[in-house]
Amino acid sequence: MEVSATAADLKHRISGLRSRGRRIAFVPTMGNLHAGHLRLMERAREHADAVVASIYVNPLQFGAGEDFAAYPRTLEADLAQLRRADVDLLFLPSDAEVYPRGQAAQTFVEVPVLSDILCGASRPGHFRGVTTVVNRLFNLVTPDVALFGKKDYQQWLLIRMMVGDLGMPVQIVGVETERAADGLALSSRNGYLSEAERRVAPQLFATLSALKDQMEEQGAVPAEAEARANATLTGHGFRPDYISIRRRADLAVPGPRDAELVVLAAAWLGRARLLDNVELNRPAPG
Repeated sequence: MEVSATAADLKHRISGLRSRGRRIAFVPTMGNLHAGHLRLMERAREHADAVVASIYVNPLQFGAGEDFAAYPRTLEADLAQLRRADVDLLFLPSDAEVYPRGQAAQTFVEVPVLSDILCGASRPGHFRGVTTVVNRLFNLVTPDVALFGKKDYQQWLLIRMMVGDLGMPVQIVGVETERAADGLALSSRNGYLSEAERRVAPQLFATLSALKDQMEEQGAVPAEAEARANATLTGHGFRPDYISIRRRADLAVPGPRDAELVVLAAAWLGRARLLDNVELNRPAPG
């Protein structure tokens, strides 16, 4: 695996791949890699001849009081995992390489409306930081295809919308959530959980799965199903930010005839903010 630390060197190496006719798949990460990331690398190989990954903890997507300084950084272990995954090229930039004029002077990219709901309402400015850094990385890596985990469902949709709006020649592929045997969605922030909290954490997925069943099999009213799920999570010791049933295509509040839905949740358990979602298909109204 080659490692590039500068934009200039990255472009040189990408040019070399292109000169050999390679199709490029890109997987951007913030490091602290786990099996979910490695699944993205595996899927990337199905879409392209060369796999490029990046590790960069992006300060622009962390708000005041969030865990930027404490975010787990495990570079040596990450490098070993990427080599075992047969990644061709890793981009490992500094802040100065990503934001050469400084973060305050950076041109921002923002998707309106979708950036301000759900996680965007709980974390103002977060998604502007995400779309800004992904736009920058896409322009440096120039991939044919980029892969994102669907655990971060809102982020995945935002990137798709940004690419479509800006006419970027990148195919965006969403990869299903990788889970532990007990159902917990894999996340770097799971490391914040205590042993007792880790035993409780799978209740997030279990609660969303139960809500899905209520909607698909019992025809539950969305607001009532959301309220029951909120009460269930609170009873298990979670502090929910939101539990919301939304239209799958754009995360708008669904109308009565919208069938393709997703239930999304963000909930605190101790110092870990856990995300999860479950897609569902509501029966057509009679």
